[in-house]
Amino acid sequence: MSAKILYGKEFAAKIKESARVEVDDLKNKFGVTPGLAVIIVGENPASQVYVRNKHKTCEELGIKSEVIAMPETSTKEDLLSKIDELNAAADIHGILVQLPLPDAIKSHSEEILNRIDPLKDVDGFHPVNVGKLVTGSPALVPCTPAGCLEMLDLAGIEIDGKRAVIIGRSNIVGKPMLHLLMARHATVTVCHSHTKNLADVTREAEILVAAMGKPKFVTADMIRQGAVVVDVGINRIAPKKLVGDVDFDAAVEVASAITPVPGGVGLLTVAMLMKNVVKATKLQLKVKT
Repeated sequence: MSAKILYGKEFAAKIKESARVEVDDLKNKFGVTPGLAVIIVGENPASQVYVRNKHKTCEELGIKSEVIAMPETSTKEDLLSKIDELNAAADIHGILVQLPLPDAIKSHSEEILNRIDPLKDVDGFHPVNVGKLVTGSPALVPCTPAGCLEMLDLAGIEIDGKRAVIIGRSNIVGKPMLHLLMARHATVTVCHSHTKNLADVTREAEILVAAMGKPKFVTADMIRQGAVVVDVGINRIAPKKLVGDVDFDAAVEVASAITPVPGGVGLLTVAMLMKNVVKATKLQLKVKT
């Protein structure tokens, strides 16, 4: 058996097109252009690439994009003041602080992120949005797990009633993925570093989500025949070599569908960010999402 490869590019294109239609709709019906502000502190090369990519995607979809570059020497108070300013700005509907922050203020990351108005928290990390996700209320959801779910839907993969297993319990992927899948009526198990007999659990999964940050950790013998495998991991094992958390070459012979790394889930994150900017705009306008 050779799995269907779920390439992120085709799904990201569909998600972005859907966002573009909604942006046009907001402009035409309400005279409102969704606006995203991204704060970047310092000159981390990888962060600069990510921010440029977000800015470019905003421009493609007709979203107002404001990049606020702050010096490496910025204090916690500098960032909190800037966030307060953006919280009050009527033309900014989404706020994102690019991580990681410089070492001098990295320990304040949680306080800084929590200063963002929950209605403008397009990363979906604010405790208010986390609480809404857990209780099933309309909320802004972290982009990567939301993108995984969108991809499964676009690929026509049934979730309702399926047995799903997530490896990894991070606040960014594992935990929100649990609640998103449960909301779609999957039966979900979350595994982690203390899980005993891990392979016995993962072999029960009809949908297996790998998100633990260990290169090629999930081997073919851990995968149920015909399972859908979603590899969220991105691990650099050489200067120009990226691999996922799944041993792709072996897993592709067991799974029915699988995401590659690179070229899979990673491409969905920015697309879902655009959807979150639109969703945040609608929540602020009190328009049904």
